[in-house]
Amino acid sequence: MQNPNFSSGPCSKRPAWSIDTLKDAAVGRSHRSALGKERIVKAIKDTRSVLRIPDEYMVGILPASDTGAFECAMWSLLGPKPVTVLVWESFSEGWATDVEKQLKLKPTVVRAEYGAIPDLSGVDWNGDVVFVANGTTSGVRVPHYDWIPEDRQGLSLCDATSAAFAMEIQWSKVDVLTYSWQKCLGGEAAHGMMILSPRAVERLESYDPSWPMPKIFRLKKGGKLNRAIFEGDVINTPSMLCVEDYLDALDWAGRIGLEGLITKSRANLRAVEEWVATTDWIEFLAADPKIRSNTSVCLSVTHPKVGALPADEKSKFLKSVASELSKKNIAHDINSYKDAPAGYRFWCGPTIDESDLRRALAELERVFVEKVKGL
Repeated sequence: MQNPNFSSGPCSKRPAWSIDTLKDAAVGRSHRSALGKERIVKAIKDTRSVLRIPDEYMVGILPASDTGAFECAMWSLLGPKPVTVLVWESFSEGWATDVEKQLKLKPTVVRAEYGAIPDLSGVDWNGDVVFVANGTTSGVRVPHYDWIPEDRQGLSLCDATSAAFAMEIQWSKVDVLTYSWQKCLGGEAAHGMMILSPRAVERLESYDPSWPMPKIFRLKKGGKLNRAIFEGDVINTPSMLCVEDYLDALDWAGRIGLEGLITKSRANLRAVEEWVATTDWIEFLAADPKIRSNTSVCLSVTHPKVGALPADEKSKFLKSVASELSKKNIAHDINSYKDAPAGYRFWCGPTIDESDLRRALAELERVFVEKVKGL
């Protein structure tokens, strides 16, 4: 069955997914019951296994998707050292705003335009550093983790929501990593994952922020990390339907293996690269292949007729092309993010089959060329 779902979040379900996979979910049961707790603990253990997270790192389920998990990390850990925030798309811009306006920490903010990335070699690691592993709205990824020193003085806080399960993570370089179920494995929204290194735990236990801490951000109990949170005692009530769906996704991912997941996503990117190379009116927003995302692939339209349109008319035209593909059940949700340059964005994570992507690209080209004739 052909899959038309290319949304960058919530993302496509795994191939051959069926609602029947949820038939044994622990619905109507407390997440504190033996059954509920067992399913939550399994989700944590399977996450550790698939992502190959070191034994000494803590893995926990938090409320409010990746946003909640990453906010919790910033509110709990930032403050005792200078903070640098790296910004090259809308979500990292949001982290910079929160560090500056809400936590009032006067961060150093290093920005790059959509499609580019700051000079990572100049980052000051005497303080804490906040960054995204992959810019979901810009199609830009960190090329590697070599720019993070092993002997750093500060903590590295990594939002990896559109990278985990599709890109390599060098765990020794990461102190905090978060993601949501709804991205690379196509799980359901509202649940986030937080992974803490021993260095992050040490910071948590040695530092008390000056600001009030909302209940859903409280990771400490009696001045120490509340390890129960990372052993299945979640802060607030999770959806057991979503837990079961995440377990199904993890089972699928485990059978493919981490290398297999990464390979699938990279193959999808290659399919787009081959199409762009033979299409004279499209290019990648991230021109440099070394920083080009293999999950949230962002494209810019370079056709002269479209480029000559006023900005609002250009946006309207591009959206009309995407709307036609959606109506034909060929490709849904491929418009660029609202704050990003007008264009197209295809989710190319491991739950996407290359054949569906190639079909969608071919139809995009056909519809676009036809509509340009009317300009």
